[in-house]
Amino acid sequence: MSDRIPDPVAAERISRALASLRGLAVGDALGSQFFIPDNLPFLRRRELPPGRWQWTDDTEMAASLVAVLARHGSADQDALAASFATHHDFDRGYGPAVNRMLRLIRQEGGDWRELASSLFDGQGSWGNGGAMRVAPLGAWFADDPDRAADEAARSAEVTHRHPEAVAGTRAVAAAAALVAADAHDRSATAAPAASSALRPVHGDEPPASASRPVQGEGLSTSVPRPVQGEGPGPTAEGQAQGAGRTPAEGRASDEPTAHQDPPATRGQRATGAGSTAPLMAETLLLEVLKHVPRSAVHAGLRRAIDLLDYSDVGTVAAVLGCGRRTSTQDTVPFTLWAAARHLGDFRAAVWTTAGAGGDVDTTCAIVGGVVAAGGPAAPPEEWDARTEGFPPWLVENLE
Repeated sequence: MSDRIPDPVAAERISRALASLRGLAVGDALGSQFFIPDNLPFLRRRELPPGRWQWTDDTEMAASLVAVLARHGSADQDALAASFATHHDFDRGYGPAVNRMLRLIRQEGGDWRELASSLFDGQGSWGNGGAMRVAPLGAWFADDPDRAADEAARSAEVTHRHPEAVAGTRAVAAAAALVAADAHDRSATAAPAASSALRPVHGDEPPASASRPVQGEGLSTSVPRPVQGEGPGPTAEGQAQGAGRTPAEGRASDEPTAHQDPPATRGQRATGAGSTAPLMAETLLLEVLKHVPRSAVHAGLRRAIDLLDYSDVGTVAAVLGCGRRTSTQDTVPFTLWAAARHLGDFRAAVWTTAGAGGDVDTTCAIVGGVVAAGGPAAPPEEWDARTEGFPPWLVENLE
């Protein structure tokens, strides 16, 4: 028997989650295009690369999360593990540890608890895989950021049990919940209805290969994508061969000079029901910190607050990381810095994030999911039209 939560609450939650999921998918799909050397000039000019963009494992796993929320009203761990395994598509670019884990669950009936706990000598993975998929869960629980963070932790534990991975997943979910709640409080335009958000898959093209080129000026040698889901060890986690990709230099022409406050960066937002004052970047990150335990992620978020006045994304990425190591602590502080600085402006948020390089599909997915949780900050129509639609099985689960 289904334990779906009753309407109209369910419809509102699904609408918010789908708005965030669409932002996540567009960010993921666009970001993945910049692992192709021929597309790097488009990134430097902030022009859209040609063709149809296909999303990666980030979106596939996020879609499972939304489907489980719609069915159970919570991050049911057994249901999540089953959905991840059932819909696992090797060609979407999963990391080796998660690939093996999901294969064992699907083909051999493996226990996700044992598999996730045994990774990396029993420490669990601290990869960014839990954080990359969780923004729609935060939007779902916009009315309760505390619960959003707790449910996010449960969702992370299915594949990424290291405390750093759990902390970063809590942070992203809390950020998405706070952004979605702020949009609601300011009586912003409602998030797209579930029926309009459920777009069919565009065509029958196979997903992009998991083999990704080096990103950077003038480089054209192909190397595997950054390894998702690697665990702690004596060397930087998840560092792929040749992953010495440097952040883009300089600042975008439409960004303020470093040390100059951009709009809505510092200060406290006005409070009270019906307030139309925007959520300030510093306020958002300070609120997120309340939901994150003491950890490297927590320390990184505090550094991110200190860097809110900086507009040079290369400088910020050099301090915070930008996912080049695919660890949660190397990914989440930077992505929440980028999202907080560009609330309400999906276009600027994603271009800024992509300009840093690193694990760019995942960083853009996180930023896209958080910013789009604000409803009106949806992806531009042209970006949305170029992005592969949601998987058909998600559409079927929500209809």
